[in-house]
Amino acid sequence: MERPPGRRTCLYAAEQLNAVVERMARQAAAVLYGCERIAVIGLLRRGAPLADRITALMVERHGLVPPLRLDLKVKRYADDLALLHPETQLLEDPAHATLDLQGRSLLVVDDVLYTGHSLLRVLGYLARWSPAEVRVAVLADRGVARLPMRADVVGLRLDVAPTDVIECNVPPYESSWRIELLQPDRGAGSADEVRGGVRREAR
Repeated sequence: MERPPGRRTCLYAAEQLNAVVERMARQAAAVLYGCERIAVIGLLRRGAPLADRITALMVERHGLVPPLRLDLKVKRYADDLALLHPETQLLEDPAHATLDLQGRSLLVVDDVLYTGHSLLRVLGYLARWSPAEVRVAVLADRGVARLPMRADVVGLRLDVAPTDVIECNVPPYESSWRIELLQPDRGAGSADEVRGGVRREAR
C-alpha cells in the first residue's frame, strides 16, 4: 500500500516499544487476575500481532493460563464484522455456531484509539455473546475519543495536532517496529488518503 505523503518523525523505536508492550502485558495480567475463562481478541490488522505479543508475555512472565485467541476484522467504512481464526476465515454462520464467549472475560487489543466509533461497534458486536466482561488495550491513545470509550490498558498517550496522523508500524505488516508521526502535505490529508488520524487500510 502506498503511504500518504508528508513529513514523518519517529516517536518510538523498537526497543522503546518492547518496553511499552511489556508494561501493557503486566497491566493486562493485573486486570485479568483471577479470571478463569479468558479470550484475547486482536483487531485486524495491527491489533492482531499486538495481541499475540501481549498474550505471550502474560503467559510466559505473569503465569496466565493460555487464553482463547481470536482476531476480529473491522471493516472501517462499513458496519459488518467478520470473526477470523489466526489462519482460516470463518464465515458468519459457522463461526457464530461454534463460538463460546458467554461468561468469558474478553481483552480486545488494537493499535490506536481515536474517536471510539470502531471500538463502539466492536463492543456492541461482542455483547451478543454475553461475556462476563470486556476490557480494552491499545498501544496508543490520542485522548480525543468522541464517544464514552476508554481503554483499560494504554501503552502510550499521544497528544498531537488533529491534522497529524499516528502511524503504528507493526511486523509482520511493516518491516520495522515503530511509531511515527505523520504531518501530511497540504492537500494530502483528504478522506481518500487518511481517515480518523490513523493510516487508512485497503479493506
